[in-house]
Amino acid sequence: MILVIDGHPFHYEMENLCRVFFPYQKIKVMSVLSQNGEDDQLIYTGLEPLPDGLKISVRVEIGTYRNEKSKTLGLTGCTDEKEQERHMAILLFELLTQYCGFTPKWGILTGVRPVKLLRRLIAEKGEREGLDYFRNRLLVSGQKTDLSLLTMRNEGKILEQSRPESFSLYVSIPFCPTRCSYCSFVSSSVEKTAKLIPQYLSLLCEEIRHTAKVAADLKLRLESVYIGGGTPTTLSAEQMNVLLTVIYDSFDMASCREFTVEAGRPDTITGDKLDTMATHGVTRISINPQTLNDEVLKAIGRRHTTAQTLSAFAMAREHGFGNINMDLIAGLPQDSVESFILTLDEVLRLAPESITVHTLALKRSARIFQEESEPFVSGAQAAEMLDYADAQLLKYGYLPYYLYRQSRMVGNLENTGWAKPGFESPYNVFIMDESQTILACGAGAASKIKDPYSDGLTRIFNFKYPYEYISRFEEMIIRKDQVKTVYDQFCGVSE
Repeated sequence: MILVIDGHPFHYEMENLCRVFFPYQKIKVMSVLSQNGEDDQLIYTGLEPLPDGLKISVRVEIGTYRNEKSKTLGLTGCTDEKEQERHMAILLFELLTQYCGFTPKWGILTGVRPVKLLRRLIAEKGEREGLDYFRNRLLVSGQKTDLSLLTMRNEGKILEQSRPESFSLYVSIPFCPTRCSYCSFVSSSVEKTAKLIPQYLSLLCEEIRHTAKVAADLKLRLESVYIGGGTPTTLSAEQMNVLLTVIYDSFDMASCREFTVEAGRPDTITGDKLDTMATHGVTRISINPQTLNDEVLKAIGRRHTTAQTLSAFAMAREHGFGNINMDLIAGLPQDSVESFILTLDEVLRLAPESITVHTLALKRSARIFQEESEPFVSGAQAAEMLDYADAQLLKYGYLPYYLYRQSRMVGNLENTGWAKPGFESPYNVFIMDESQTILACGAGAASKIKDPYSDGLTRIFNFKYPYEYISRFEEMIIRKDQVKTVYDQFCGVSE
């Protein structure tokens, strides 16, 4: 597919909007249309200055299909580039909706944080006008507008408890039993990298101690701890004990509201590991089936079964865990609406304290994308899955408390965290809203330093891969000291 960008700077938004409708297409962006007929799928977007304003033109040519739309903005309405971009996006959205016979429920929004956008619109315009803009000028459906508003109100209760000096700790364990076909995270199969784990863990503990000293020097207040990956429970019980002991010995945990460990893969959960986590005060774990359809599990490369998921959940309850999250994914290869419904209904019978419903996102680094293996689930089917999930979760007393989106999501849909009141994960809110400093340790981790006096955010990246983390560790530790420099700059500006 060719996307022509003619006379305007809105390349990024127009390309992302095309991907909403054609998530698996390779899109070639050009400023001038070649005449060699190299592709029979063409989308043209143009901006033309006129004596009395601007003309916006959009054209879609796919096979024998031809359609175009244009709009003229007068002199008083054409000076704002954001408005030019919005009008162009609406024209393109209308044409692609007509061609595909599918109306994405998030309208022309392609951003990651729609709830944060809605909060800003309401702050600027008031609730009534902000909601009207969200629905009618960004074309967000009433259903997704209501979901965003409910999520905004619930996450607001969590955000208002945070303080300017608060921070959260993220610890990365970038190892998994196997790599799922849809995965784009920096994680390594244990089959290939098991020999790295002892040295990685030793250096990770050193980084945690160093990070704790940085936080103490800045008089920061720890509010949540989240150990993710990867699959942290690929560590043995003994290794987990070492890691958790270092965290507790290094940080002042008195103000910590949450300590989550992503147990993730049910086939990595054992009684010894659960005992170790419980002994060290872990308050929340995730047991993530993604689906309870064994055929779909095979298709995505997860070497566990539905029976193992149910067994791991029962084991966690027996070991005293009263705050368990379960992740599900809508849109998986070889899944169906009926299969997804059966999965959700079974998970609801288990009654975990929170359920996170993701939509499949195909990233370039994922095996399923590289193999050009297109999922069988359409955007419309994925939307049907989420519609059912939203209705059932509300019915069973769960409320949405954080929501985010990713590029190349099936149907341009969303990921939503649902929880029973009082069981929300503050960390999930902080990381998605970018409203609090996150100090991150481990390979692939990125610290986000939040200016307590403004919306400013500075990122400090660790090395990406475990072998790189190990070989360049001293260099990375020096990077950690940049946290102090950044805070000094923030404080200097505020004064």
